[in-house]
Amino acid sequence: MISELKALFDYYEKEKGIDRQKMVEALSQALLAASKKSIGPARELRIDIDPDKGTIKAWAKLLAVETVSNPWEELPLAKARMIKKDAQLGDEIDLEVTPKNMGRIAAQTAKQTMLQRLRMAEKENLYDEFKDRTGDVVNGTIRRFDKSDVIVDLGKFEGSMPSKERVSTEDYTPGDRMRFYVKAVEREGARGPEIVLSRAHVNFVRRLFEFEVSEIGDRTVEIASIAREAGYRTKVAVHSGDDKVDPVGACVGLRGARVKNIVRELNNEKVDIIRWKSDPAEFVREALKPIKVLSIQVSPDKKAARLTVSEEDLSKAIGRRGQNARLTSRLVGMELSIERDEHAAEVFEGQLDTAAHELERALGINLETARKLANVGLGAIETLQQEDVESITDALGGDQQLAEQVYALVAAYIPKA
Repeated sequence: MISELKALFDYYEKEKGIDRQKMVEALSQALLAASKKSIGPARELRIDIDPDKGTIKAWAKLLAVETVSNPWEELPLAKARMIKKDAQLGDEIDLEVTPKNMGRIAAQTAKQTMLQRLRMAEKENLYDEFKDRTGDVVNGTIRRFDKSDVIVDLGKFEGSMPSKERVSTEDYTPGDRMRFYVKAVEREGARGPEIVLSRAHVNFVRRLFEFEVSEIGDRTVEIASIAREAGYRTKVAVHSGDDKVDPVGACVGLRGARVKNIVRELNNEKVDIIRWKSDPAEFVREALKPIKVLSIQVSPDKKAARLTVSEEDLSKAIGRRGQNARLTSRLVGMELSIERDEHAAEVFEGQLDTAAHELERALGINLETARKLANVGLGAIETLQQEDVESITDALGGDQQLAEQVYALVAAYIPKA
């Protein structure tokens, strides 16, 4: 047991950086609870450990009395004077009460309890070492799962990545080596001091850009804002105070090398790099490129904007499940209302209406038939002259008789001089 104790103390002191005195205190408390069954409820029972020799002794502080009525708390004066020559009645006498099976008690029950206490000591060291590292990116190896949390080996310490800090599109397997963002170092976590890690945090992307893009590191280029939906898409707005430096080009890198490294670390999450503009309206236009914004109105408090895009661009501007609109809104810091350009639609409807009326006058057909033809792109005589009966039948909803009449009218049509 002596050699085991010394080896245990040496290991945790050298490998884990835990103070030897803390280990002695932890083991003393563990053995105190474990040895009470063998020793009994002795008065002021304590455990003394010599960490250098690896010895363990149990002591009780008993009262010197004439007649013993409680052997757990009292000691005959005669026996007390064998320990302390000048002992008097009522004196407290330290008496060694180490049981013969102390080694077995220590081996069976103390080690596990001590290790639990040592984990707490490790976590206290963890807080002292990591308390100033919030916001850093660290390398770690996934070790195991604790319910929904991913436990990560960071070397001397372990970190925990809660489920809400995981990326839904990523798989985590024990043994995988990855990079993590230190979201927080909590002194009073559910299991004591705790390093909270994240791969979903928006600032994880910010730090990756700082590492990869030297111009951001030396502040030639600055990240103005970031919006992220982890695992799917991130938008990063950048600008430079130096007119000679292209902030977007600096972040992309030669042949896209810099941004590719970041995308690879993010497991192919899409990353859009956007040029920041001080004017809110221009910033919105940049953020939505290549979609063309036809008009934009920014509220006086610059907290909201209403913009219009063409019918063809509307779905792209909103994005799948509204993702593009949400990210753009977060990036520019405004609530965005994206609408279809009604004016363009009105112009288009007017053009169809004009074409239908011209067909009605030219061929002598009713307006309803002319509208059906115009709606499918057959609103001009020249176009109809290139179609067969079958095509016209399809345009008229399968009415072959009417299609044949129209076909005949088109064939007989003579332009007015």
